[in-house]
Amino acid sequence: MGTHYIPRNVKGEGRILYIFSTKSLITTCIGGGIGIILYYIFKTISLNAVGVILLGVFALLGFAVGTVKIPHITGIKFTKNVAGDSIDDIVLRYAKFKMNKKIYKYTKEEE
Repeated sequence: MGTHYIPRNVKGEGRILYIFSTKSLITTCIGGGIGIILYYIFKTISLNAVGVILLGVFALLGFAVGTVKIPHITGIKFTKNVAGDSIDDIVLRYAKFKMNKKIYKYTKEEE
């Protein structure tokens, strides 16, 4: 029996170092950059361990923002609207919504 290539739909995201997509690598670097700033602040007051822990936490948060998708949980109404979207897309849409400064209110019209 021969082997056959089965194509996958990766949506144009290449993998870097096996776990990082381009988007997750960028968000990890942003989170790590924030962590480095906090590390140097805590280093000046001789709390190196706290700075290293915060650096790891912010890098991990950056990675999570770039890769985790919101699942559909039936008990929570919020997940019904955003199920399957990644966290960075949700944050970006929320920021655009807040910048728009318009509030839309839908009313039910009765006949």
